[in-house]
Amino acid sequence: MKKSTAADAARPPLDLYEEPGHLIRRANQIAVAMFYEKLGRDVTPVQYAILRMLGECPGLDQVTLAQKVALDTSTTADIAARLESKGWIVREMLPRRQRRLLLTPEGEALLAGLMPSVRDLRDTLFAGMSEEDAVNLMRLLSQFVHLNNEQSRAPLKV
Repeated sequence: MKKSTAADAARPPLDLYEEPGHLIRRANQIAVAMFYEKLGRDVTPVQYAILRMLGECPGLDQVTLAQKVALDTSTTADIAARLESKGWIVREMLPRRQRRLLLTPEGEALLAGLMPSVRDLRDTLFAGMSEEDAVNLMRLLSQFVHLNNEQSRAPLKV
């Protein structure tokens, strides 16, 4: 990022709809609303991310899971407790007070049942965009997240 100059100070302020932070917040707001519309309210987007990661990497400990979905450990622990109370995961104690997390058969069935709606959600989010634009948007979002990962309260660690 460049330093501000006197010429920058003389420029008119950016229109709100040209500010990246505002557009990113709006994109998240839209994506979350569409998530609930397509998948219902039984699972939140963050719970889905945790279930999805446990489906891909069964038996992760809570700390590693938090790193892989870019959440802080206390939030991950709270969500894991909620998912366990719903019967979708089990938490097993490991040495040094770590917890290993696994999907239950009910959790696996839930995740499998969500996947068609998740695919439909992706199509709906990109409706009206060309395939090339959708691919470019995903590439640019990934690049943005990667370049700014360390600025996050809970950086992604893979």
